[in-house]
Amino acid sequence: MKPLFLCYAKCSTCSKAAKWLKERGIEVVSRDIVGERPTEEELRRWIVSSGLPVRKFFNTSGLLYKEMRMKERIPGASEEEMIAWLASDGKLVKRPLLIGNGRVLVGFKEEEWRKMFEKQDALCE
Repeated sequence: MKPLFLCYAKCSTCSKAAKWLKERGIEVVSRDIVGERPTEEELRRWIVSSGLPVRKFFNTSGLLYKEMRMKERIPGASEEEMIAWLASDGKLVKRPLLIGNGRVLVGFKEEEWRKMFEKQDALCE
């Protein structure tokens, strides 16, 4: 099974990540993170698989994050509240996300992505 690549067409980081994958011949299933936003159930699974705290899944540079004053709200929020916020709008989620074989990459950091693909089919199920 191909890895799932959640991205937003107007995001320059997503475009860089997509180009990086294409240049390496890595096939993925692309999904628009805004048009088909992640569900609470998906987010719960991905958070566990990533080993990261929920707050790392927020797009802290996004306009919606700032408009909703998330910086002030997150410290006092429960994990369930944060997951509900993330599921409410794909623009709140840090992107791109790459999911496969029980692994989750949040954001595009070339070094991390390269390490994940050092073994052939590292993200394929």
